[in-house]
Amino acid sequence: AAPMFHWGKWKKRMGASASSSKRPVFDEREDVNFDHFQILRAIGKGSFGKVCIVQKRDTEKMYAMKYMNKQQCIERDEVRNVFRELEILQEIEHVFLVNLWYSFQDEEDMFMVVDLLLGGDLRYHLQQNVQFTEETVKLYICEMALALDYLRSQHIIHRDVKPDNILLDEQGHAHLTDFNIATIIRDGERATALAGTKPYMAPEIFHSFLNGGTGYSFEVDWWSLGIMAYELLRGWRPYDIHSTNPVESLVQLFSTVSVQYSSAWSKEMVALLRKV
Repeated sequence: AAPMFHWGKWKKRMGASASSSKRPVFDEREDVNFDHFQILRAIGKGSFGKVCIVQKRDTEKMYAMKYMNKQQCIERDEVRNVFRELEILQEIEHVFLVNLWYSFQDEEDMFMVVDLLLGGDLRYHLQQNVQFTEETVKLYICEMALALDYLRSQHIIHRDVKPDNILLDEQGHAHLTDFNIATIIRDGERATALAGTKPYMAPEIFHSFLNGGTGYSFEVDWWSLGIMAYELLRGWRPYDIHSTNPVESLVQLFSTVSVQYSSAWSKEMVALLRKV
Protein backbone atom coordinates (compact mmCIF):
# COMPACT_ATOMS: atom_id res chain seq x y z
CA ALA A 1 0.00 0.00 0.00
CA ALA A 2 1.15 3.54 -0.75
CA PRO A 3 2.35 5.39 2.35
CA MET A 4 0.09 8.04 3.82
CA PHE A 5 1.16 11.45 2.67
CA HIS A 6 -0.47 14.76 3.42
CA TRP A 7 -0.38 16.96 0.38
CA GLY A 8 -1.37 19.87 2.59
CA LYS A 9 2.32 20.12 3.40
CA TRP A 10 2.90 21.08 -0.20
CA LYS A 11 0.95 24.26 0.40
CA LYS A 12 3.92 25.70 2.24
CA ARG A 13 6.37 24.65 -0.44
CA MET A 14 4.25 25.06 -3.52
CA GLY A 15 1.98 27.93 -4.34
CA ALA A 16 2.57 31.66 -4.50
CA SER A 17 5.15 31.69 -1.74
CA ALA A 18 7.32 29.40 -3.85
CA SER A 19 8.68 32.22 -5.98
CA SER A 20 11.71 33.17 -3.95
CA SER A 21 11.81 36.57 -2.30
CA LYS A 22 14.99 37.22 -4.28
CA ARG A 23 12.88 37.64 -7.41
CA PRO A 24 11.16 41.01 -7.23
CA VAL A 25 10.11 40.85 -10.89
CA PHE A 26 6.92 39.06 -9.93
CA ASP A 27 4.12 40.21 -7.69
CA GLU A 28 4.45 38.13 -4.53
CA ARG A 29 0.70 38.42 -3.90
CA GLU A 30 -0.09 36.86 -7.23
CA ASP A 31 -1.28 33.31 -6.62
CA VAL A 32 0.00 31.67 -9.78
CA ASN A 33 -1.72 28.53 -10.99
CA PHE A 34 -2.12 26.38 -14.08
CA ASP A 35 -4.64 28.77 -15.66
CA HIS A 36 -2.04 31.53 -15.85
CA PHE A 37 -0.23 29.59 -18.58
CA GLN A 38 -1.02 28.61 -22.12
CA ILE A 39 0.35 25.19 -23.08
CA LEU A 40 2.16 25.38 -26.43
CA ARG A 41 3.65 21.91 -26.94
CA ALA A 42 5.10 18.89 -25.19
CA ILE A 43 8.89 18.55 -25.36
CA GLY A 44 9.47 15.24 -23.64
CA LYS A 45 10.11 13.64 -20.28
CA GLY A 46 12.52 14.75 -17.58
CA SER A 47 13.44 13.39 -14.16
CA PHE A 48 10.43 15.33 -12.88
CA GLY A 49 7.69 13.76 -15.03
CA LYS A 50 6.65 15.34 -18.33
CA VAL A 51 7.80 18.67 -19.75
CA CYS A 52 6.05 21.14 -22.03
CA ILE A 53 6.62 24.65 -23.35
CA VAL A 54 4.23 27.21 -21.88
CA GLN A 55 3.59 30.93 -22.15
CA LYS A 56 2.52 33.01 -19.19
CA ARG A 57 -0.62 34.76 -20.34
CA ASP A 58 -0.02 38.18 -18.77
CA THR A 59 3.68 38.69 -19.52
CA GLU A 60 3.79 36.44 -22.64
CA LYS A 61 7.07 35.07 -21.29
CA MET A 62 7.98 31.52 -22.32
CA TYR A 63 8.94 28.82 -19.82
CA ALA A 64 9.29 25.07 -19.53
CA MET A 65 6.61 23.53 -17.30
CA LYS A 66 7.42 20.20 -15.65
CA TYR A 67 4.58 18.25 -14.13
CA MET A 68 4.34 15.04 -12.19
CA ASN A 69 1.44 12.94 -11.01
CA LYS A 70 1.30 12.96 -7.19
CA GLN A 71 0.13 9.37 -6.91
CA GLN A 72 2.99 8.18 -9.12
CA CYS A 73 5.37 10.24 -7.03
CA ILE A 74 4.27 8.36 -3.90
CA GLU A 75 4.34 4.96 -5.64
CA ARG A 76 7.88 5.53 -6.90
CA ASP A 77 8.97 6.73 -3.48
CA GLU A 78 10.14 10.03 -4.95
CA VAL A 79 8.43 12.40 -2.55
CA ARG A 80 11.56 13.19 -0.56
CA ASN A 81 13.62 13.86 -3.66
CA VAL A 82 10.99 16.16 -5.12
CA PHE A 83 10.75 18.01 -1.82
CA ARG A 84 14.50 18.42 -1.69
CA GLU A 85 14.69 19.63 -5.28
CA LEU A 86 11.97 22.21 -4.65
CA GLU A 87 13.52 23.32 -1.41
CA ILE A 88 16.86 23.91 -3.12
CA LEU A 89 15.47 25.50 -6.28
CA GLN A 90 13.40 27.99 -4.31
CA GLU A 91 16.55 29.38 -2.72
CA ILE A 92 18.86 29.66 -5.71
CA GLU A 93 19.16 31.66 -8.90
CA HIS A 94 22.13 31.87 -11.26
CA VAL A 95 22.67 32.61 -14.92
CA PHE A 96 24.17 29.14 -15.58
CA LEU A 97 21.51 27.13 -13.75
CA VAL A 98 18.02 26.17 -14.88
CA ASN A 99 16.05 28.39 -12.49
CA LEU A 100 12.65 27.77 -10.90
CA TRP A 101 10.11 30.61 -11.24
CA TYR A 102 6.82 29.16 -10.00
CA SER A 103 5.52 25.98 -8.41
CA PHE A 104 1.94 24.98 -7.67
CA GLN A 105 -0.37 21.98 -7.65
CA ASP A 106 -3.87 20.85 -8.47
CA GLU A 107 -5.74 17.74 -7.34
CA GLU A 108 -3.64 15.31 -9.36
CA ASP A 109 -0.37 16.91 -10.39
CA MET A 110 2.36 19.16 -9.13
CA PHE A 111 4.00 21.67 -11.42
CA MET A 112 7.35 23.43 -11.65
CA VAL A 113 7.80 26.33 -14.06
CA VAL A 114 11.46 26.82 -15.00
CA ASP A 115 13.72 28.52 -17.54
CA LEU A 116 13.06 27.38 -21.10
CA LEU A 117 16.24 26.15 -22.82
CA LEU A 118 15.88 24.92 -26.37
CA GLY A 119 19.46 24.07 -27.36
CA GLY A 120 19.26 20.41 -26.27
CA ASP A 121 21.30 18.66 -23.59
CA LEU A 122 24.94 17.71 -24.05
CA ARG A 123 24.12 13.97 -24.05
CA TYR A 124 21.93 14.54 -27.13
CA HIS A 125 24.79 16.39 -28.86
CA LEU A 126 27.24 13.60 -27.98
CA GLN A 127 24.83 11.04 -29.46
CA GLN A 128 24.66 13.16 -32.63
CA ASN A 129 28.46 12.79 -32.79
CA VAL A 130 29.00 16.53 -32.53
CA GLN A 131 32.73 17.33 -32.59
CA PHE A 132 33.22 19.76 -29.72
CA THR A 133 36.19 22.10 -30.15
CA GLU A 134 38.51 22.90 -27.25
CA GLU A 135 37.19 26.45 -27.30
CA THR A 136 33.61 25.26 -26.83
CA VAL A 137 34.54 22.82 -24.07
CA LYS A 138 36.54 25.56 -22.30
CA LEU A 139 33.45 27.76 -22.41
CA TYR A 140 31.32 24.99 -20.85
CA ILE A 141 33.97 24.38 -18.17
CA CYS A 142 34.06 28.09 -17.31
CA GLU A 143 30.27 28.39 -17.18
CA MET A 144 29.90 25.26 -15.05
CA ALA A 145 32.76 26.43 -12.82
CA LEU A 146 30.80 29.62 -12.11
CA ALA A 147 27.64 27.58 -11.45
CA LEU A 148 29.49 25.19 -9.09
CA ASP A 149 31.19 28.07 -7.32
CA TYR A 150 27.78 29.66 -6.75
CA LEU A 151 26.31 26.34 -5.50
CA ARG A 152 29.19 26.02 -3.06
CA SER A 153 28.41 29.51 -1.72
CA GLN A 154 24.88 28.17 -1.09
CA HIS A 155 26.26 24.99 0.61
CA ILE A 156 24.97 22.73 -2.19
CA ILE A 157 26.65 19.65 -3.71
CA HIS A 158 24.87 18.80 -6.97
CA ARG A 159 26.14 15.18 -7.14
CA ASP A 160 24.93 14.54 -10.68
CA VAL A 161 26.97 16.72 -13.04
CA LYS A 162 26.93 14.90 -16.41
CA PRO A 163 26.12 15.69 -20.06
CA ASP A 164 22.46 14.70 -19.59
CA ASN A 165 22.02 17.46 -16.99
CA ILE A 166 23.61 20.31 -18.92
CA LEU A 167 21.16 22.11 -21.18
CA LEU A 168 22.16 24.64 -23.83
CA ASP A 169 20.27 27.82 -24.59
CA GLU A 170 19.85 29.11 -28.13
CA GLN A 171 23.11 31.08 -27.86
CA GLY A 172 24.99 27.91 -26.91
CA HIS A 173 25.55 28.70 -23.22
CA ALA A 174 25.44 25.88 -20.66
CA HIS A 175 22.95 25.60 -17.79
CA LEU A 176 23.00 22.95 -15.06
CA THR A 177 19.71 21.27 -14.19
CA ASP A 178 18.25 18.41 -12.09
CA PHE A 179 18.77 18.87 -8.36
CA ASN A 180 17.02 15.56 -7.66
CA ILE A 181 19.90 14.09 -5.65
CA ALA A 182 21.63 17.30 -4.58
CA THR A 183 22.40 17.76 -0.90
CA ILE A 184 22.99 20.71 1.41
CA ILE A 185 26.01 20.57 3.70
CA ARG A 186 26.69 23.14 6.37
CA ASP A 187 30.00 24.38 7.78
CA GLY A 188 32.54 21.62 7.85
CA GLU A 189 29.97 18.84 7.39
CA ARG A 190 30.72 16.05 4.91
CA ALA A 191 28.32 14.02 2.80
CA THR A 192 28.51 10.22 3.01
CA ALA A 193 25.69 8.77 0.88
CA LEU A 194 26.41 6.80 -2.28
CA ALA A 195 24.65 9.12 -4.73
CA GLY A 196 25.20 9.99 -8.36
CA THR A 197 25.70 8.33 -11.75
CA LYS A 198 28.57 5.83 -11.46
CA PRO A 199 30.71 6.80 -14.50
CA TYR A 200 30.84 10.42 -13.24
CA MET A 201 31.21 9.79 -9.50
CA ALA A 202 34.44 10.75 -7.73
CA PRO A 203 36.60 8.05 -6.08
CA GLU A 204 36.05 9.50 -2.60
CA ILE A 205 32.31 8.78 -2.86
CA PHE A 206 33.04 5.07 -3.37
CA HIS A 207 35.79 5.08 -0.71
CA SER A 208 33.46 6.70 1.78
CA PHE A 209 30.75 4.13 1.05
CA LEU A 210 33.09 1.15 1.34
CA ASN A 211 35.34 2.15 4.18
CA GLY A 212 33.09 4.55 6.08
CA GLY A 213 35.82 7.13 5.50
CA THR A 214 35.64 10.85 6.16
CA GLY A 215 32.96 11.42 3.54
CA TYR A 216 33.20 13.92 0.69
CA SER A 217 32.44 17.52 -0.12
CA PHE A 218 32.03 19.99 -3.01
CA GLU A 219 35.08 18.66 -4.87
CA VAL A 220 33.09 15.69 -6.18
CA ASP A 221 31.21 17.97 -8.60
CA TRP A 222 34.53 19.15 -10.06
CA TRP A 223 35.58 15.54 -10.68
CA SER A 224 32.32 14.97 -12.59
CA LEU A 225 32.95 18.14 -14.60
CA GLY A 226 36.42 16.86 -15.56
CA ILE A 227 35.04 13.48 -16.67
CA MET A 228 32.38 15.26 -18.71
CA ALA A 229 34.86 17.65 -20.35
CA TYR A 230 37.06 14.69 -21.37
CA GLU A 231 34.03 12.89 -22.80
CA LEU A 232 32.95 15.94 -24.83
CA LEU A 233 36.44 16.29 -26.34
CA ARG A 234 37.05 12.63 -27.01
CA GLY A 235 33.66 10.99 -27.46
CA TRP A 236 34.29 8.53 -24.62
CA ARG A 237 35.09 8.74 -20.92
CA PRO A 238 38.57 8.37 -19.38
CA TYR A 239 37.49 5.39 -17.23
CA ASP A 240 35.47 2.48 -18.57
CA ILE A 241 32.81 2.48 -15.85
CA HIS A 242 29.20 1.37 -16.15
CA SER A 243 26.27 1.46 -13.77
CA THR A 244 26.60 -2.31 -13.31
CA ASN A 245 30.20 -2.17 -11.98
CA PRO A 246 30.39 -3.17 -8.30
CA VAL A 247 31.79 -0.46 -6.02
CA GLU A 248 34.76 -2.62 -4.91
CA SER A 249 36.02 -2.99 -8.48
CA LEU A 250 35.77 0.78 -9.02
CA VAL A 251 37.97 1.60 -6.04
CA GLN A 252 40.51 -0.86 -7.49
CA LEU A 253 40.19 0.66 -10.96
CA PHE A 254 40.96 4.24 -9.87
CA SER A 255 44.19 3.12 -8.24
CA THR A 256 45.40 1.11 -11.24
CA VAL A 257 44.22 2.85 -14.43
CA SER A 258 46.04 5.95 -15.66
CA VAL A 259 44.14 8.44 -17.81
CA GLN A 260 45.24 8.75 -21.44
CA TYR A 261 45.15 12.27 -22.88
CA SER A 262 44.91 12.80 -26.62
CA SER A 263 48.10 14.09 -28.26
CA ALA A 264 45.88 16.40 -30.33
CA TRP A 265 44.87 18.41 -27.25
CA SER A 266 46.68 21.58 -26.29
CA LYS A 267 48.99 21.58 -23.26
CA GLU A 268 46.61 24.02 -21.55
CA MET A 269 43.64 21.70 -21.95
CA VAL A 270 45.54 18.70 -20.58
CA ALA A 271 46.79 20.81 -17.65
CA LEU A 272 43.23 21.96 -16.95
CA LEU A 273 41.82 18.41 -17.05
CA ARG A 274 44.60 17.15 -14.78
CA LYS A 275 43.58 19.78 -12.24
CA VAL A 276 39.94 18.76 -12.12
